[in-house]
Amino acid sequence: MALLGMHDPLTIDEEAALFIKRHEERLRPLEYKAGLAWWNANVTGKDEDFAKKEEIQNELDAALADRNWFNQVKNLHESEITDPLLRRQIHILYLQYLEKQVDPELLKAMSAKANAVEKAFNVYRAKVGAEEMTDSQVRKVLKESSNSEQRKAVWEASKGVGAVVENDLKELVRLRNQAARKLGFADYHKMMLHLNEQDQAKVLQLFDELDQLTREPFRKIKEEIDQKLAGKLGIAVADLRPWHYQDPFFQEPPAIYDTNLDVEYAKVDILKLCRDFYKGMDLPIDDVIARSDLYEKPGKSPHAFCIDVDRDGDVRVLANIVPNEYWMATMLHELGHAVYSSKNIPQSVPYVLRSEAHILCTEGVAMQFEKFSKSSAWLKNMGVQVADPAKFDETAKKMLRNQLLIFSRWCQVMLRFEKGMYENPDQDLNKLWWDLVEEYQMMRRPEGRSAPDYASKIHVCSAPAYYHNYMMGQLFASQVHHALSRTVLKTTPDQADYVNRKEVGQFMKEKVFAPGRTLSWNQLTKFATGEELNAKAFAADFGGK
Repeated sequence: MALLGMHDPLTIDEEAALFIKRHEERLRPLEYKAGLAWWNANVTGKDEDFAKKEEIQNELDAALADRNWFNQVKNLHESEITDPLLRRQIHILYLQYLEKQVDPELLKAMSAKANAVEKAFNVYRAKVGAEEMTDSQVRKVLKESSNSEQRKAVWEASKGVGAVVENDLKELVRLRNQAARKLGFADYHKMMLHLNEQDQAKVLQLFDELDQLTREPFRKIKEEIDQKLAGKLGIAVADLRPWHYQDPFFQEPPAIYDTNLDVEYAKVDILKLCRDFYKGMDLPIDDVIARSDLYEKPGKSPHAFCIDVDRDGDVRVLANIVPNEYWMATMLHELGHAVYSSKNIPQSVPYVLRSEAHILCTEGVAMQFEKFSKSSAWLKNMGVQVADPAKFDETAKKMLRNQLLIFSRWCQVMLRFEKGMYENPDQDLNKLWWDLVEEYQMMRRPEGRSAPDYASKIHVCSAPAYYHNYMMGQLFASQVHHALSRTVLKTTPDQADYVNRKEVGQFMKEKVFAPGRTLSWNQLTKFATGEELNAKAFAADFGGK
């Protein structure tokens, strides 16, 4: 097989190595520029930065869409490559090129629509009367207000972004399905799972099992939540509606207990706690903090994310910190992504494989560290005196249990909605959304409301077919934590303490980070924990069987 005009006969392994080398020379600079442009657009919200982001994404897409390069990697993918590392790289590159084998104009149209939607989310602010509200202000009202009418008005305003992006989202779904069908897939959802080394039917089977595992435990905690919320608000349980559940999507546990965890975080330096915690595990993050953008400002994305710009150590976090438990957990989460990046994946791992094994794995690591915000022992060990540790832990334990169950049910909605949306985008999507909310979250839909509430969740627009990985990541987090507790800390998972334990960082670096993407997600799970991904540890964490 001739490669790029080479005439001397080469072995298949040599051809694979040469293809990878030339791919990296061609694509690595573009991938760096794309990462930087994505960061700048989300930090500033400026038209020119979003235009630059779109321009570079188009350039990157065009490079991957090149038929000559695709044919070469396809031939190599179908060949008998003997070196496992070369074979793994060619497999990953084949999937990367395959996604872009559609009409260049279609790729540009998809990029433009996605860009427009993302920009709309970044600049949108909920407006009630004459007041514009940040995301944190919306959450504060939903958490603290006892006025149902005010809560409803703020909740509806927060959903208003759905109407802004609805038409663009529907067009984007149509374009994505068009691209998927051109590549031989039934729809975009099936295609994206395939490209991420997952099988839709097996993922759905796992989620069916999780549904059975969590349905009754969730029903019980939901009854407790409803009773306490209704009591606090002075309304009947039957009158509870989505705006009463504090989080705009009921993906987080409401603060229904007497002890308010936010009180402890109102007086601490969240960034210092993060620095000290990760440094104590020999996973320092000072350089990440120095590159990051961490506080609210106009035009900036109101959410939080971590980005590895160059797979060479330039790792950054975008956040909007306010002093409360939500943002303590969020920063532990995002910095968990940061330590599972090219900061700690060895340079000896080839560039193509120098990233997390899978998105579910990095989400799992982030969740593994995030949970410590709900531990008085963790705060004490970090040098923070909690006024009443027993009450804090009583509340925190219930909130952590509630969080696992609530988030599990919310992920059911997201997975099944996206699957249904791409299978039949012409159906009544808002009805589908609320049908699933009622089925899996057991929350009543607002009567008479006809609005594209599904479109107000940014992931539906900008991170398609992604959300199920959060739940699979939670399974991964529980499984890794249990293995670490058992083999390294020699204690039970509920007693495991990571503070100033360098052996925790060593375990994470050796068993989770070091392989990069040389292993698939299930291979990595088995390498780190001794078992393939399963729900046993997760069930133990919320008190299930």
